[in-house]
Amino acid sequence: MTNQTTNVLSLSALELHQAIQSGQTSAVSVVDATYAQIEAHEAKVGAFLSLTKDLAYEFASDVDNKVRQGETLPLLAGVPIAVKDNISVQGAKVTCGSKILETYVAPYDATVVKHLKNRGMPIIGKTNLDEFAMGSSTENSAFQLTHNPWDLNKVPGGSSGGSAACVSAGMVSLSLGSDTGGSVRQPASLCGLVGLKPTYGLVSRFGLVAYASSLDQISPFGRTVADIGALLDVISGHDGNDMTSATFKPEMGYLNSTNPEALPQHLGGKKLRVGIIAELNGEGMDASVQQSFQQAVKIFEAQGAEVVTLSIGGIREMMAAYYIIAPAEASSNLARFDGIRYGVRTKEKVENVYDLFRKNRSEGFGAEVKRRILLGTFALSSGYYDAYYGKAQAARRLLVAEFDKAWQQVDVLICPTSPTTAFDIGAKTDDPITMYLSDVATIPVNLAGIPALSLPCGFDANNLPIGLQIMAPKFAETTLLGVASLFESAVGLKNLIPSTFS
Repeated sequence: MTNQTTNVLSLSALELHQAIQSGQTSAVSVVDATYAQIEAHEAKVGAFLSLTKDLAYEFASDVDNKVRQGETLPLLAGVPIAVKDNISVQGAKVTCGSKILETYVAPYDATVVKHLKNRGMPIIGKTNLDEFAMGSSTENSAFQLTHNPWDLNKVPGGSSGGSAACVSAGMVSLSLGSDTGGSVRQPASLCGLVGLKPTYGLVSRFGLVAYASSLDQISPFGRTVADIGALLDVISGHDGNDMTSATFKPEMGYLNSTNPEALPQHLGGKKLRVGIIAELNGEGMDASVQQSFQQAVKIFEAQGAEVVTLSIGGIREMMAAYYIIAPAEASSNLARFDGIRYGVRTKEKVENVYDLFRKNRSEGFGAEVKRRILLGTFALSSGYYDAYYGKAQAARRLLVAEFDKAWQQVDVLICPTSPTTAFDIGAKTDDPITMYLSDVATIPVNLAGIPALSLPCGFDANNLPIGLQIMAPKFAETTLLGVASLFESAVGLKNLIPSTFS
């Protein structure tokens, strides 16, 4: 690759957009550089399941035409973006990383994809994921492994591992994933990125293949907080196609809120109050993660924040509630994948329609998806609904109340995003419980419906990134982004790309 290509791809999304608008580079040349980077490194990273070159060049050419005509481009126009392969892009495959949808082509665009296209953002391709977004390492994909660009022997996290890896490897500066229990924040932590899980309902779920409908949220990856704010401006907004879509709009744009100088406005002129969750501080955390977290606390104190430790009752027990609620919703949502109307159908001889269903789903679904369908079906079955699903929902309501009490004392809450840095490929595949514990700090956010962001806060002895999770009240993304930007400016870790890929 040429130095010119490397320089273009090392820019942040906002810098890249400005370079295209000013004519310093063209959108087509940026797409050229993007596919050159993918060609050079994809074989060892495994981030993409398919590429959408015709679509990308179509939108890049249109952006360049607008620049030549002297038009002012929409925010992020010309900036390439990758999309997780459980989000529909019309005319492209949407496999969800599953054999049962291996041949399925989306007949329509997800609402977020329409937003991307309306802004003139070239969609580069569809990224790898744990099958139906069920996993924490992207090892459950039916098609390929994805490797962490910081160490190719490590996992990138999951389920949005492909979306994280392609940004981390300098292929694109932005991508979309989905976050049901940490599937964007955990890989952001493991890959040295910024990943935001918005408030439930802030971003439309229309066109996202559902895993757990009350928990799923389409979520952005980037390498800077400002880039995340800009992308949130693009993809958020009310959508009549999603009955859970919120009508909330911030007084200022999300990009504008990433200016640390605007933070006092978000806080009503008061001193920033930062809460440490006692239950997620120390126990079960790697020593390097805990050390980096303590340094993060000191950075907030040095910035003048008031830091207090408080308790969120039952937060560690939310793992149990999540693994009843999410599989229960999955067992309902995934009932539609039967191989009859679309998707892959068994080639074996069948005796009747029930035999056809059984063989289609046995062959089409992987082990982890089958495990969660069975768990969910059991939890919803007659005689067990109240004992399991009903109690899990009650625990969820108590968690929401606990967070509401916390917001009376602090503006944001912080904790390590993941208890460990990236682990070896294959290290946890035979131990589902240990794998599930990777999301102990991220799952409560989805259950409560609040926004949370992970951003880099340090490295371990092996130069693997460590992430800090910041949480805020519902629809307080402006505060969340302002606090994250304040921390990012103080710690000095932004726009990170491993040297091998830069």
